[in-house]
Amino acid sequence: MADSFIYGFHAVVSRMRQNPQGVVEIYLHRERNDPRVRELLQLAETQGVRVIFAERHRLDGMAGHDKHQGVVAKVEAARQYHDVFDVIEGLSEPALLLVLDGVQDPHNLGACLRVADAMGAHAVVVPKDRAAGLNATVRKVACGAAETVPFVSVTNLARSLREIKEAGIWVVGAAGEAEGDLFSARLDGPLAWVLGAEGEGLRRLTRETCDLLVRIPMFGSVESLNVSVASGICLYETRRQRNLI
Repeated sequence: MADSFIYGFHAVVSRMRQNPQGVVEIYLHRERNDPRVRELLQLAETQGVRVIFAERHRLDGMAGHDKHQGVVAKVEAARQYHDVFDVIEGLSEPALLLVLDGVQDPHNLGACLRVADAMGAHAVVVPKDRAAGLNATVRKVACGAAETVPFVSVTNLARSLREIKEAGIWVVGAAGEAEGDLFSARLDGPLAWVLGAEGEGLRRLTRETCDLLVRIPMFGSVESLNVSVASGICLYETRRQRNLI
């Protein structure tokens, strides 16, 4: 599996604590000497990870920009799945999936991964085309969740949703114009939440493939929510209902 780069103190420290074996080496800006650097150096020494001091231009090249905070880590790339059933087979609880339809902003994808990790989702599913994939920006925003939540990239999202339905998993889409709302839906069984990008929503074929469409009740003046916020609300309500059983 090819190596990749992550950057920023939070992302690097999270990876070191969760999977130090997957960190090949760490590159630090040679002119930095502050408490965050010293903490990272101590952690790297404890975990036996090599640290290389480098010039800023070299870090810029590895990260692809200069927003790396002076730290870049070469890591073993997280496994990407092509079949959701590789993830959910043998689960000890009802499956809980987050399916993202056309989310192209890497910051939104990273935030969705972080939400998925917090709510115990078993996988995040995205289409290969016209959607963000795992990159350094996603990993930085995800704060370690890109390494803990299985990420499934599928060729045909509608077909994958039909296969998920055939496996007995209820497919629920979030849509602002839906008649039913989140709080009236029963969400305690095997479930796949499907959300689209803010503003565009679900594509027609994706929408038609869902078993149920629900809207998130809105009590203020805004008309829509960021996809990661909406994902958190939907996943949290699912977990809340399951805890009542």
